[in-house]
Amino acid sequence: MASLGYHKTNEISSNHVEIPIHANGVDPKSSQEVEESSNIDYSQRAQWLRAAVLGANDGLLSVASLMIGVGAVKENIRAMLLAGFAGLIAGACSMAIGEFVSVYTQYDIEIAQIKRDKQINIGQVDKAEREKLPNPFQAALASALAFSVGGVVPLLASAFIRSHKTRLAVVAAVASLALLVFGGVGAVLGKTPVIKSSVRILIGGWMAMAITFGLTKLFEAGIN
Repeated sequence: MASLGYHKTNEISSNHVEIPIHANGVDPKSSQEVEESSNIDYSQRAQWLRAAVLGANDGLLSVASLMIGVGAVKENIRAMLLAGFAGLIAGACSMAIGEFVSVYTQYDIEIAQIKRDKQINIGQVDKAEREKLPNPFQAALASALAFSVGGVVPLLASAFIRSHKTRLAVVAAVASLALLVFGGVGAVLGKTPVIKSSVRILIGGWMAMAITFGLTKLFEAGIN
C-alpha cells in the first residue's frame, strides 16, 4: 500500500503543469516588445532627414530668390520663369553631384577602415557590411529630387500671374509658407521644437530673398 501511494504521488507530480502568473496581468515579453518598438533611434533618421529637408529648402530658396532677383530688374514673366527653371535644373544637378562625391568619399573611407581593421582585401568585405555603408547613388538621387520638389513650388505659383508686382508678392508668400511647412515637417520627424525650427528657417529665407532682390537692384543700377 505504501508503494502504491508512493507511485500515485510520483504520477501526480510528473503530470503537474505550472502556469506562470504575472502581476497585473501583464506579460513581460509583450511589454518588452512594445518598449523596444517604441524606442526609436531618431539619430538614425538624421542623415536622410537632413538631406531631404536641406535639399527642399535649398531648391525653394534658390529658385524663389533667383526669380525675385530677376523680377527686381525685369517685369517680363518669361524672363522670371526661364531663370527659375534654369536655376532648378542647375541646382538639382549640382546637389546630386555634390552629394554623390561627398557620400562616395565617405564610402571609400569606411571601406578602407574595414580593410585596416580586419586586414582583408576589398573583395572580402561581406555583403552585410556593405549594406550598412552609405549609398552614393541613392544619396545623389534623393538630393536632386528634394531640390526639385522645393524648386518647383515658386515656379508653379507664378506661372500664370501676369501682374509683375503681384507675381513677386506671390512668389515671396508661397516661398514663406513652404518654408514653414518644410521646417515643421522636419521638426516633427526629428522630434525637435516645431515653432523654433519653422521660424528659424523662415527668417533665413526672408534674408536670402531680400538680399538677392537688393543686390540685384544695386548691380542693375551700377551697370546702367
